[in-house]
Amino acid sequence: MSSTSDPRKVYIVTGSAVGVGAATAVALARRGAAVVINCTKSLAEAEDTARQCTAAGGEAIVVAADIAKDDDCRRLAAAATERWGRLDGLVNNAGTTKFMNAANLDGLTAEDFQSIYGVNLVGTWQMIRACAPALKASRGAVVNVSSTAGVSGTGSSIAYACSKGALNTLTISLARVLAPEVRVNAVLPGFIETRWLKNGLGAERYAKYESTWNAQAALGVTLQPEDVAQSILYLLDSEKTTGQLLTLDAGKALGRL
Repeated sequence: MSSTSDPRKVYIVTGSAVGVGAATAVALARRGAAVVINCTKSLAEAEDTARQCTAAGGEAIVVAADIAKDDDCRRLAAAATERWGRLDGLVNNAGTTKFMNAANLDGLTAEDFQSIYGVNLVGTWQMIRACAPALKASRGAVVNVSSTAGVSGTGSSIAYACSKGALNTLTISLARVLAPEVRVNAVLPGFIETRWLKNGLGAERYAKYESTWNAQAALGVTLQPEDVAQSILYLLDSEKTTGQLLTLDAGKALGRL
């Protein structure tokens, strides 16, 4: 049952069955927060993340929903307010891609672009729109998980990079529109050690990319999901920060001398 007097802060983290989303959900739970765990298909893993949240001292429910579908976004938003009577933050982490060499112009179709944009851009837009009334009421925050690919034009595919570039623009636009009640920021991670990336690249290419990244990044390391989660929590907390794109790349853009 919902409770408008529940002192817990409440968050929705999309795509939170594994990886960055799961790390973010657990980090929020350690603060005693209530978290809506979201997945499209990975229900067993989402339930495991929910158990980790409970063990960490928070509360969690799992809602299977495809953010490319507006009705699912509205159902996901309602799950938080129906259960806890409020919503303090939205982390738009769900994303998709098609791994394709950028030089292979025939490797991507219009349908590939549309499906990637449908999740990475339109789905994020739909989630923010669905959550906006509750976030305005709580003077809450949105953090979009973008990518350095949206700035560099690199990454898993051109369609993915373009979708993240558009997401960066969406972040700035909505930060202006939803102010002063709601803050909207984005974190732009580089190479993250996740199963998703390992599976997408394959073991040999993954090892090559990781080695190249470590050689070029000023700090000489790749990112862990927990590193990204830490930056997401910073943006959720930073009460006078909005419309910002926080790059998290271990100094890759700086390079090494």
